[in-house]
Amino acid sequence: MKKLLCAGVAAIAVTGFAGSAYAEQLTVFGPWLGPDQENVEAVLKVFADQSGHDVRYVGSDSFEQQIVVDMEAGSAPNVAAFPQPGLASDMAARGFLTPLADGTADWLRENYAAGDSWVALGTYKGQDGAEHFYGFPYKNDVKSLVWYVPENFEDAGYEVPETMEDLKALTEQIVADGETPWCIGLGSGAATGWPATDWVEDLMLRTQSAEDYDAWVANELKFDDPKVIAAIEEFGWFARNDDFVAGGAGAVSSTDFRDSPKGLFSSPPQCYMHHQASFIPAFFPEGTEVGVDADFFYFPAYADKDLGTPVLGAGTTWVITNENQAAHDLIAFLQTPEAHETWMARKGFLTPFKGVNPDAFGDPTLRKMNEILLNATTFRFDGSDLMPGGVGAGSFWTGMVDYTGGKSAEEVAAEIQASWDALK
Repeated sequence: MKKLLCAGVAAIAVTGFAGSAYAEQLTVFGPWLGPDQENVEAVLKVFADQSGHDVRYVGSDSFEQQIVVDMEAGSAPNVAAFPQPGLASDMAARGFLTPLADGTADWLRENYAAGDSWVALGTYKGQDGAEHFYGFPYKNDVKSLVWYVPENFEDAGYEVPETMEDLKALTEQIVADGETPWCIGLGSGAATGWPATDWVEDLMLRTQSAEDYDAWVANELKFDDPKVIAAIEEFGWFARNDDFVAGGAGAVSSTDFRDSPKGLFSSPPQCYMHHQASFIPAFFPEGTEVGVDADFFYFPAYADKDLGTPVLGAGTTWVITNENQAAHDLIAFLQTPEAHETWMARKGFLTPFKGVNPDAFGDPTLRKMNEILLNATTFRFDGSDLMPGGVGAGSFWTGMVDYTGGKSAEEVAAEIQASWDALK
């Protein structure tokens, strides 16, 4: 039956979604509640109207725990949207996922910017030990951003840097002008330290190959390898210099990440730049208009390294957890511009699909962010989210706090690797 389903949908994927010959009930389980639930339901309604399937969405803020319980109990939804590809990979290895239709990976490779990256993200080893394509990436986020206030740059005569060399030169120029270039805060309660992992991941992609990044995330490249230590020290170039950071290097780990961008908006500015993902405007002063009062630019790559324009991000991977024809039909529908443009017209959606109309974005800020995603030569998922929890949400966090507090990169990296070894 599985081969028949896959063969039937392969033609749909090539020619565009054309509805279904018969209707089925389809359950979709994801992490979205509130406004995002309304957004995903709007997309699923378009699919239901076109296909005739009875589509039902269920959201949960404890998705990662609940999906495992449901699959182990034999009551899995037909399709699940995983925020963490690592968990989806674990479920594939246990035989809980169904490979997507033949041709889906090829479609992704041809139609998504940095397509090979997205295919790799959804390719896992199954229970048979062989690799299959299981995960379709849909709804993504960008982390490789630097935020700034255009008026501050204009008043000081600064230009947006296009290379990492330019960014470092600008950092030094701001200091030479008697100002402070960066606001950095790692505080986040029990999760203190996580913002530094984004820095290190971005810098790994800008100093080493994507293959090295993948090996690092899998611990095939050890955390105390000189390549990783070099990336940590690149972060230190920015964060461990008292002249470069508002409040001095000693304030980095104690400043709450939600408060750290506020220095951009003080008068005179306490800092000129802030590295953070696309969600950070939620913590800007009330009434701040992105694109006017604040803006962002791509965290640039080095001109002297042949590594393209890598982008670090996150997002959801859609997999089939309880196979029926409707589930394959939904994955085929996600390969249409309409599936993307429906959410683009709303809020909180980015896509690397080259076939969409950028005019469909209802928010010019999202359109600009999406250009970064479309210009990526390599996309890699947040590395700490792919590492074992004891490392990615544990020793990596605390190690970065220790590093900004004065420990050497070598010592911190060795401690993180030791914690990883202890989990094996």
